[in-house]
Amino acid sequence: MQLYSFFNSSTSYRVRIALALKGLDFEYRPINIRTLEHRTPDYMAMNPSGNVPLLRDGDLALGQSMAIIDHLDATHPEPRLIPLDPTARARVLELSNAIACDIHPVNNLRILRYLQDVLGVSAEQKNAWYQHWVTEGMTAVEALLQRHGHGSYCFGEAPTLADCCLVPQVANAERMGCDMTPYPRAMAVYEHCAVQPAFQRAAPSAQPDFIK
Repeated sequence: MQLYSFFNSSTSYRVRIALALKGLDFEYRPINIRTLEHRTPDYMAMNPSGNVPLLRDGDLALGQSMAIIDHLDATHPEPRLIPLDPTARARVLELSNAIACDIHPVNNLRILRYLQDVLGVSAEQKNAWYQHWVTEGMTAVEALLQRHGHGSYCFGEAPTLADCCLVPQVANAERMGCDMTPYPRAMAVYEHCAVQPAFQRAAPSAQPDFIK
């Protein structure tokens, strides 16, 4: 397997966590989204969405982190990250999508660039935009965790897709200076994950293309 990834991409980070939890070897292929390598014709030919990550697994080239993790669960089911039990599966997907669909899409790099470069918002306005959507999204995530979460991870004593999504989102929010104290349950999960070997191997600072 080859993973086309950028060290600071939260969607790439999700997939790296999943690969590490499953103990799967892969070749890391860096794509620098800051210099628009993800928009080159060669890369776009492999991944029409022009984003990272991209997983190549044999003849399969698959973009979109949630689809990639679902594929990994189907082809390498241990440990399972998306539960088979219908209720547990629904809860994991509910929280995962609260991050992947409600927070991340409006705060990723291409959106922030559009706000600044095309719409001409100031750096202060851009940061206010980012923090607004983190506050709104993380308030919902915290409520879901308080209501349905349990154990050391989001849902129990084993990591799931929810943890794969939560950890990169919290890391990005902290990097952008967001106040995370209103989300004690989310932060407890994040801090637990931060000392686990698989999560440490997947962290941005552990990647070959890491830039300080």
